[in-house]
Amino acid sequence: MDRLSNHFHDKAEGFRRPLQIAFYGKGGTGKSTVASNVAAALGAKGYRVLVVGCDPKHDCTSTLRGGRDIPTILDTLRKKGIEKRSLDEIIEGKSLDLTEVVFQGAFGTYVAEAGGPRPGHGCAGRGIIVAIEALKKLRVFEQLNLDVVIYDVLGDVVCGGFAMPLRMGLADAAYIVTSADFLSLYAANNVCRGIAEFAMRGGCLLGGFIYNVRSALIDVEDVVNEFSRAVGATIIEKIPYSPLIVEAEVEGKTVIEYSPESDIAQKFHSLASKLISNKERVVPTPLPWEKLVEMGRILQENVRRKFKEKVMVSSSNASP
Repeated sequence: MDRLSNHFHDKAEGFRRPLQIAFYGKGGTGKSTVASNVAAALGAKGYRVLVVGCDPKHDCTSTLRGGRDIPTILDTLRKKGIEKRSLDEIIEGKSLDLTEVVFQGAFGTYVAEAGGPRPGHGCAGRGIIVAIEALKKLRVFEQLNLDVVIYDVLGDVVCGGFAMPLRMGLADAAYIVTSADFLSLYAANNVCRGIAEFAMRGGCLLGGFIYNVRSALIDVEDVVNEFSRAVGATIIEKIPYSPLIVEAEVEGKTVIEYSPESDIAQKFHSLASKLISNKERVVPTPLPWEKLVEMGRILQENVRRKFKEKVMVSSSNASP
């Protein structure tokens, strides 16, 4: 496992707070794919980027590491005796070194994984709180002189530690990754509800949506656009379906590294630039259940229609 001791520079005296972005979204929407490719695109542009994986599965940073796993912060803290000693005691006693929890990724990026509790023990949300506190006490932002911090957060729930970037105003903006299915929109609406609630207490605001097309057969952009307008935000970028994403991930890479000249890689470069320059910050208006269900029905009808059209075209092309 490579260490980063030669890369650390303490520049606290002239420290400038990095831009902090939190990606939320239902599992399966491609949230981690978006986060890792945005990080790679920013790294390729020369930005100093840290990706903090906040999903207990601790797999969101692997494509920045050639498919290799890294020790999680919580696993490392357990080895340091966190179950018997406080975090302050571990940090002040210099039992934990930054190079044990932060690792080098592709394009000069840095990666860390919060991890989770041992199976059947503790709360995953609480684990994220401890992990982020550890990074703060280790003064990671200052030592790495970061430009951008990306939090990849499990987005099906907005409670406990999973809501920390929202609730504590830790992130400058939250971005919701969604695809064209009802459960994705349902999860997105829940995140909007959390943002709206925490905004009244100094929490972070919504920067916009990222529409990730997950299927070559189904692309219902108009309904996703309608949903984003209804909650009062915009779609920052649409990521089209591309088999190159799957190919790259099988190889343990982002598409930025796997196929740098491809259209899909350029799309991620475009998104990365937009995230840096985007100034939109809104308090979303989550949809009431009845409106969400109505939108879900429209979505389902559109998906069925588009699927039938695709099948008919395919059958027509296959006819002698």
